[in-house]
Amino acid sequence: MAIILGIESSCDETSASVCIDGAIVSNIIANQTIHHQYGGVVPELASRVHQQNIIPAVHQAIVAAKINKNQIDAVAFTRGPGLLGSLLVGTSFAKAFALANEIPLIEVNHMQAHILAHFIPNQREDEKLPKFPFICLTVSGGHTQIVLVKDYFEMEILGETTDDAAGEAFDKTAKILELPYPGGPLIDQYAQTGNPHAYQFPEPQIPGLNFSFSGLKTSILYFVRDHVKENPNFVQENLADICASVQHRIVSILLNKLKKAAQEYQITDIAIAGGVSANSGLRTALTALAHQKGWNVFIPKFEYCTDNAAMIAIAGYYKFLKGDFVGQDIAPLARMPIV
Repeated sequence: MAIILGIESSCDETSASVCIDGAIVSNIIANQTIHHQYGGVVPELASRVHQQNIIPAVHQAIVAAKINKNQIDAVAFTRGPGLLGSLLVGTSFAKAFALANEIPLIEVNHMQAHILAHFIPNQREDEKLPKFPFICLTVSGGHTQIVLVKDYFEMEILGETTDDAAGEAFDKTAKILELPYPGGPLIDQYAQTGNPHAYQFPEPQIPGLNFSFSGLKTSILYFVRDHVKENPNFVQENLADICASVQHRIVSILLNKLKKAAQEYQITDIAIAGGVSANSGLRTALTALAHQKGWNVFIPKFEYCTDNAAMIAIAGYYKFLKGDFVGQDIAPLARMPIV
């Protein structure tokens, strides 16, 4: 029986999870509210709050798993990518925990872990897991990639953003609309009562399977600026329609490229991962497209979409089976390629 402690601290969530033989038995997430007043994550503050949260989060995860810390066989942690100050806290704790308990240390790539969240058992009778090779669209605040997943740790990037990520497009739009942070989920919320065809935003013509969202952000900025000049209450009076139209365009950009990748590589097992995979518009549109194309679609449970230690623990479990360990000289990486 392999018991893995997973630790996630790449941005502003401090999370700890326990995985026993590939099953997640606890997943504790401590969110940081201090950033709301600044309209975005402040790296130095995030690091400090991680230091306050890491021990309580790990303690709660161990208690919830109904195990003793001495039973843990290995500790897996997010090495990168992410905010360096935040990563330092999780890495330092993991190294100290492994050293004190004389157990192996496992480094995990944050973006690989998002993809491997699909292999967390949900304990349903009809549960299906994606079969290799499959295509995964990973979308978050910092990354937008189409990944060909050949095995648990053999992945190939087929396309990625040349500038801004999809999650950033959501967040910057929310800022333009003067919505409180975090704005991405609020756009999703307002979009559900709006008309997605009320306003037309351009779709970037980027060759191949790459993405670009900087031009879309600029067009949204000018659109709001010009309409507010004519009517100072334009945003308040049309908020739901604006949000629905923006969300519709971002989702269509993502799915048009995903559709192209699936056709080019002749793959029908399609997955999404990352924080933006929690977006209801993306989930609904992908499900409809999958029905139309005959795809097998895989969407993680909501709690495994945003940053969490369960995905780190499951990735750590598969690395543990391979004996893929690292030494105490390991250091976090702000930038860490998925392959």
